[in-house]
Amino acid sequence: MPEVDLRPTEIVQALDSYIVGQSDAKRAMAIALRNRMRRMQLAPESRRDIVPSNIMLIGPTGVGKTEIARRLAQLTNSPFIKVEATKFTEVGYVGRDVESIIRDLVEQTVARVQNQRVAEVEAEATKLADQRIVDRLLEVDSSAGAQPAAESPEADSNSKEEVLDEAGRRLAARRRQARRRQLVRKLAARQLDDRQIDIEVEEAYSAPVEVFSGTGYEEIGWSLSDFFSQLAPPRRRLRRMSVADARRALIQEETERLVDLDRVYDDSIHTVEENGIVFIDEVDKIAGPSVEAHGPDVSGAGVQRDLLPIIEGSTVSTRYGPVGTEHILFVAAGAFSSSKPSDLIPEFQGRFPIRVELKALEEADLRRILVEPSNSLTKQYRALLSTEEVELDFSDEGVEELAHQAYLVNDRDENIGARRLFTVMERVLQEVSFSADQFQGQRVTVDREFVRSRLGDLVRDEDLRRYVL
Repeated sequence: MPEVDLRPTEIVQALDSYIVGQSDAKRAMAIALRNRMRRMQLAPESRRDIVPSNIMLIGPTGVGKTEIARRLAQLTNSPFIKVEATKFTEVGYVGRDVESIIRDLVEQTVARVQNQRVAEVEAEATKLADQRIVDRLLEVDSSAGAQPAAESPEADSNSKEEVLDEAGRRLAARRRQARRRQLVRKLAARQLDDRQIDIEVEEAYSAPVEVFSGTGYEEIGWSLSDFFSQLAPPRRRLRRMSVADARRALIQEETERLVDLDRVYDDSIHTVEENGIVFIDEVDKIAGPSVEAHGPDVSGAGVQRDLLPIIEGSTVSTRYGPVGTEHILFVAAGAFSSSKPSDLIPEFQGRFPIRVELKALEEADLRRILVEPSNSLTKQYRALLSTEEVELDFSDEGVEELAHQAYLVNDRDENIGARRLFTVMERVLQEVSFSADQFQGQRVTVDREFVRSRLGDLVRDEDLRRYVL
């Protein structure tokens, strides 16, 4: 999965299609990605010494911290994982350890690379599966057509000496080829899907090992499962099924033969080591005094200490092999509304030399978010309701009112940023979405009065607003 060769300005322009504002964060992320591409152009001896400059994004919820990192990973085709710092505990406590972050990232990358390799060999696997089905159908037809005939003693005595002449053999071969072509055409046209055949398929061994997620012992369960599966080779079993089911089973079997899993594992590990991005959210929730005292603060500071070697660069053991984290880009994010970045332990702060503060969204930003991004909410709802033949039109005044109402609720209650737009939009369009069949073939215009008629009382009533919006 090679990265796309983009310059920082091009990266920022691409991010502008999905995220409004936050130019400082976009520039910092674009530079970090460009430095990674520059590093790959260096000689191997110089490349090893250059490590990524990890970034800490500071800003309130709903301003685009996660979206910037996620879109950047999609743009550069990089392995990406988002985790919450609060789900991990320090070593010695019950819960997931921080090394599971890298293991999960490798698992995702292996699945992604394997799907790509499967897509590459899909045509060949389908061809091989069809050949096996046709061969089996020809065997069935031959056995059904071969009926013993009563022969005279004289014919029986001469049968051993009788040899089929060349013309007879050619005629039989032509008939067989014609029958094969006929079966191939019918198979491609799905005319044989309901026919029942006996086909030999491969059944993989399922190891009787189960480890519950979150216990910290997933790696042990995977190792035992791999060990038992290698001890017991796949079994072949004759099963009776329809041609359609047999085709799916054989395609999967042939695909597994064509895809080199060892190569998939090696490529996945290399991709994670060189191009991986880890986004650690909610780091402000593990910030606090680092004194050695009993209580939850010890676990928060302990998680920070456990993260240090991974961020700095270490080797994590996975079921696919060791993974080095020296060149993985780590992005930490937090609102820091009740704490400060300086509340993190000094060693953790030093692992994130680049800090970017994201600004809270103003009413003008909310208005732009509603219409400018490629995946804006107005475009999403317009596309969804178009499937019911309802034409949804957002006027400029309607968009301004939606942004104004969302900004008012954010200002009077908790500020959840752009996420408030989801709540407001769903409330405004609830009646149209629920009774879309009654609006079929009509044009629904969302203007200022339309929005106010559905939100006016809710925004003014503090009790209702807190529960509904």
